[in-house]
Amino acid sequence: MFGLWGCGGGSDTPPLGQVSGTVTLDGQPLEQAQVTFQPENGRASIGETDSEGNYELSYTGTTSGALLGAHQVVIISAVEAYSDESGEGKDRKARPELLPAKYNSKTTLKADVKSGSNQIDFPLTSK
Repeated sequence: MFGLWGCGGGSDTPPLGQVSGTVTLDGQPLEQAQVTFQPENGRASIGETDSEGNYELSYTGTTSGALLGAHQVVIISAVEAYSDESGEGKDRKARPELLPAKYNSKTTLKADVKSGSNQIDFPLTSK
């Protein structure tokens, strides 16, 4: 992260590729999973899957995409409990990690982000 400071040249945002895709577990959409693309050098990009397993990566809170090049990918399905105090009924129950370590703490997942639009799907298995 420190290497990004002081890099001038007109724009603070490096070239990015737009990344979206679908995450499935044993053929079923995996919702509320965190998808992280971590390049060898630079800022990671993160997305969360929706109810159909679809995700889109964000580089910052206002900029979508991921740095160009090779990435190590981490997918975490564990969810912390959330208590919605507004009374709107948006409470969320905790969910333990459903995925094997080869997809997160000992990930073997990799992806290459190219300029433009990238559709990168992850058909995961529980075994």
